Amino acid sequence: MRCKIKKKFRFSIHSQCGWRDEIKVQQALPNQFARAIGPFVFIEHILAYERSLNEMHNGPLEKGPNPHRGITILTYSLAGQVEHLDSIGNQVKLCSGGVHWTKAGKGIIYYETVRSEFQVANSDVSVVRVWINLPSTRKSEQPDYLSVLSSEIPKQLLDAGAGWIKILLGEYKNVVAEIPYYSKEFFYHVHLEAGKQFPMIAEVRFEYAAFILANMVIINNREFQAGELIVFTSLGEIIEMKNKNNTAVDIILFGGEPYMETVVSDGNFVMNTPHEITQAYNDYYDGKYGQIKDH
Repeated sequence: MRCKIKKKFRFSIHSQCGWRDEIKVQQALPNQFARAIGPFVFIEHILAYERSLNEMHNGPLEKGPNPHRGITILTYSLAGQVEHLDSIGNQVKLCSGGVHWTKAGKGIIYYETVRSEFQVANSDVSVVRVWINLPSTRKSEQPDYLSVLSSEIPKQLLDAGAGWIKILLGEYKNVVAEIPYYSKEFFYHVHLEAGKQFPMIAEVRFEYAAFILANMVIINNREFQAGELIVFTSLGEIIEMKNKNNTAVDIILFGGEPYMETVVSDGNFVMNTPHEITQAYNDYYDGKYGQIKDH
């Protein structure tokens, strides 16, 4: 029997880091080397903000309201409170560990605010947001929303006390996430304790990427830093993560089957043809996405 080999690297890249108003954001996808990983077309990490204690009482940090179409949006709070509002009537606050999942389908307007859970000036937050391209057959479906508490996210302990893995999307060792998925995509949070390692067997037909949230980690014998996106080739079956720090490290693993349909995007609309982009704008201007009440 052939021994399994470690996956090869396609490329790695440091996230574009900047300030959106007072929010510090790392955007890792799309980038100069890749427009998508499997069905994932966007990933950003909101990781800190600066404002005085008095200003923090006046209001949270905001994103939106914005129209979206043709995708699902997953917002995962590792640290901080995220409030979600949308044009189909949802208004939900979730604290650390919670997930907002929004299916834009044929059109939705949504709005999310981020704040620290603690009334401390210049507090760090850590929120990951991804967009997942829907199959063409799903893009015309009704919009939908789901909130998932931290306690509802499936988690498996790793061998030898190495840490744990949360399954936010997809499946892992027959454990299935609570959140719907449409094209064999997966989204995992790996928490690796100090001095530990974790080898994961990859599906040959899937595209894989890793995003380092904090600290340094060694993946398949190569060192990577916080804020780096690592994309693998189809060669190999093992992704081995080693933590040589004195503290734990957190890694996002995501990907899935290659998206084989044509992709045409414009802003927050991700469709399959230019005509569908035009229709998305027309429907938005005609008020077909609804509106967020009392906003």
